[in-house]
Amino acid sequence: MKLNNSVLILAISTLLLTACADTEDKDPSLLDGSQAGTGIGDASTNGLNNGTGINGSEMGGSGMYGSGDGASSLGPEFSDPNNPLSKRTIYFMLDSFQIQQDFVPVIAAHSQYLLANPSQHITLEGHGDERGSREYNIALGEQRAKSVASIMKIQGVSDSQIGIVSYGEEKPAAFGNDESAWELNRRVEINYQGR
Repeated sequence: MKLNNSVLILAISTLLLTACADTEDKDPSLLDGSQAGTGIGDASTNGLNNGTGINGSEMGGSGMYGSGDGASSLGPEFSDPNNPLSKRTIYFMLDSFQIQQDFVPVIAAHSQYLLANPSQHITLEGHGDERGSREYNIALGEQRAKSVASIMKIQGVSDSQIGIVSYGEEKPAAFGNDESAWELNRRVEINYQGR
C-alpha cells in the first residue's frame, strides 16, 4: 500500500511540474547551464506520453547492456518481467527531459528498493540520439539523468546513493538513422553498482 501512495504522490508531482512545459523545439539553456540542477522539465512541447513514441510496457527495457552494472548482486525481483524493477531503462521524447507517465511506477519501484537497501548505489546514465550537436546531446543526457534523480530524491533516496553521468549520443542502444533507432537511444539507464 505504501508503494501505491508513493506512486500517486509521484504522479501528481510530475503532472504539476510538467504543466509549465516550454514550447521551443530545443532549449538553448541546456547548453548555457541556466537550468542546471532543476531536475524536472521539458525542452519541447512533448508532454506526458501522448500516444506517440514508446512506453514502458512496449519496451520492457532492462538497461542490461553489459555485465558490469552490478546486476549479478541483485535479487530475483530484477529478473521478474512482472516486477517494475526488471525495467531499468527510462525512455524520453525528442528533445525532452520530461519523465513520461508510463515510467513513473518504474522510477518509484527503484526508489523504494534504494530506500530499503541504503548500501546500494546506482548510476543514472543519460543518453541521446544522434541528432543535435555533441554538446547539446551531452547536456540533454545529463538533464534526463537529473530528472530521474530528482524524482528519486523526492521519494527520499539519498544523494549519496545516486551518481549521474551523460554519454550523449556516444553509446547508442540501437544503430540506424530512423525513428525506431532514435527512440531506443533517448534514454536513461539505471545501473546498480555492486554492494
